Amino acid sequence: MSPRKGGSRDRMVLSAAVLLREYGASATSIDRVLGHSGAPRGSVYYHFPGGRAQLIDEAVTFAGDFIGSLIENMTQAHDPVEAIDAFFSMWREQLVDSEFRAGCPIVAVAVESNDEAPQLARSAAAVFGRWQEALAAKFVRHGLPEERSKRLAAFVVAAVEGAVIMCRAEQSAAPLEAAAAEIHDLLTYALRDLPDTGPTQRP
Repeated sequence: MSPRKGGSRDRMVLSAAVLLREYGASATSIDRVLGHSGAPRGSVYYHFPGGRAQLIDEAVTFAGDFIGSLIENMTQAHDPVEAIDAFFSMWREQLVDSEFRAGCPIVAVAVESNDEAPQLARSAAAVFGRWQEALAAKFVRHGLPEERSKRLAAFVVAAVEGAVIMCRAEQSAAPLEAAAAEIHDLLTYALRDLPDTGPTQRP
């Protein structure tokens, strides 16, 4: 989706999400969003009466839902290891295609203090929670205990986010590739001795 298509409100939310990936929350200003989206200045407080904080908050939710839908699609794969491999591959492609400029917009908000807008940290936490729930549900369906599934899901998200940060700093995909390989082996081992690694049937 191009930030120059659609209504001005949608363009601004999308542009804010894109800018968060590259510049972080503090540098994603109203002026920068307007320049990127092409939206008229008069539309800012019409669509976002809460100002910049509301715009950033909605961008976090938008980005979280977008990536969450990708996770949901990936977890439709029969093999959970393949699903996690695809999750890492998605982030690798984003990093390489952007020449390591684009990171995770949720992390961009989570790592800043946001003292004047504490709701941003809560929104970021909620996004991470939804991603973990989707991954944990996949592991449970394939026979892993619920608590182990939750821990593995948290570990996967933490590993991806940490590796993305390192990749941007090093200008290399090596940290993400290393994390992907280790988690691939970990999941393969965790699922290997289960009686049936196929999806379980729920009532």
